Amino acid sequence: MPSTTLLGVQTDPIKQQRNLVTELPGPKSRALDRRRSAAVAHGVSSSFPVYVAEASGAIVVDVDGNALIDLGSGIAVVSVGHGAPRVVEAVQSQVERFSHTCFMVTPYAPYVEVCETLNELSPGDHAKRTALFNSGAEAVENAVKIARHVTGRQAVVVFDHAYHGRTNLTMALTAKNMPYRDKFGPFAPEVYRVPMSYPYRDPDGMTGEQAATRAIEQIERQVGADNVACVLIEPIQGEGGFVVPAPGFLPAIAAWSRESGVVFAADEIQTGFCRTGDWFACDAEGVVPDLLTTAKALAGGMPLAAVTGRADLMDGVHAGGLGGTYGGNPVACAAALASIETMKHEDLIGAARSIGAAVEQVLRPLQAAHPAIGDIRGRGAMMAMEIVRPGTTEPDPVATRRIVHACHQAGVVVLSCGSYGNVIRLLPPLVIDDALLVDGLDVLTGAITEVLAGAAI
Repeated sequence: MPSTTLLGVQTDPIKQQRNLVTELPGPKSRALDRRRSAAVAHGVSSSFPVYVAEASGAIVVDVDGNALIDLGSGIAVVSVGHGAPRVVEAVQSQVERFSHTCFMVTPYAPYVEVCETLNELSPGDHAKRTALFNSGAEAVENAVKIARHVTGRQAVVVFDHAYHGRTNLTMALTAKNMPYRDKFGPFAPEVYRVPMSYPYRDPDGMTGEQAATRAIEQIERQVGADNVACVLIEPIQGEGGFVVPAPGFLPAIAAWSRESGVVFAADEIQTGFCRTGDWFACDAEGVVPDLLTTAKALAGGMPLAAVTGRADLMDGVHAGGLGGTYGGNPVACAAALASIETMKHEDLIGAARSIGAAVEQVLRPLQAAHPAIGDIRGRGAMMAMEIVRPGTTEPDPVATRRIVHACHQAGVVVLSCGSYGNVIRLLPPLVIDDALLVDGLDVLTGAITEVLAGAAI
């Protein structure tokens, strides 16, 4: 790979190695941040204001030449790694041919091929159809549209701690006020929230089936099954704190939905495409959703989203009722096909499982040593720890922020999340090499030890 110049930085082939040459953020990042303050709306925030010049694999290089380990993957987007060769080649080849015609005007093969691929990969062996969109929120909105149109019902059931997007409808579906909902209302009506299975915070001994019964009884009492168009759920909650429901919860909710004529819609926008050690998180318990929403890792960094579902539901909407100018853009479709090919060729399902095992091997001893680590949870390469005040389950967002900040200062990108702001989540690219993962986890271990021991950061 030849040297290139990006934003005034001379770059060589990117080594998969952490390397800091300035303080963070460095002088060039700070200069860009001053320009940003005068140009970019202040409502758009960044958790780590180092400005990226280039990236490869699991390394991002900033404008000052610092090489950082990325354990966030752009929030689970670049699962195949930054600059994945197949994705780069496919994007370059497609954009040379044509970049846009609008599928609703003059269609093209890549859109069809992506739909065929998603119909094949998604859970269940029934007849399926797919429609393509731009973002996860747009996919969720269209899943709700489809469910309401076909069932003739209006109510949508969602869960505590859920995150589904930032549009008006998806803000209504999302549970957390700050920063997502605060003072942005009024929100779309006919949205009802019920308890999620949250094993760490549920009553001791509550099973998945019991948690499902609790949710179902609330739906029937407060909404009425005959009024519900769809139940929408993240099989593992993302922004809400990587909450993994107890075994049996998802199958029970899905079974009730099927028996009640309610569309069961799985939001796999963060969990999909090998992240949890399966193609989709629903696969772990054999749950087959009626509708499945995907985005993030689908197209290796290009904006693309999808709704895949039962053919009778997807075909139940009148012609012209679904679509959008940019939905299924041909360049994004080419990237998606290359991204999925990479996942298959490099066995990223197996890689996710190996990453999860390696992360857990590091985090479990830390939990034993630090009572402030209240819970470790996740599946595959979607792992998290919940930070609490020792001896309690009281969330500790301050310590969480300090740990994240310490990691950032050492050149490791980690993310926080959770309804209480007290969860540290790990979402490394699935192509990360072993040595780089070990280095990133060593930095995280040091940050946790220092912060939770009470040292100043």
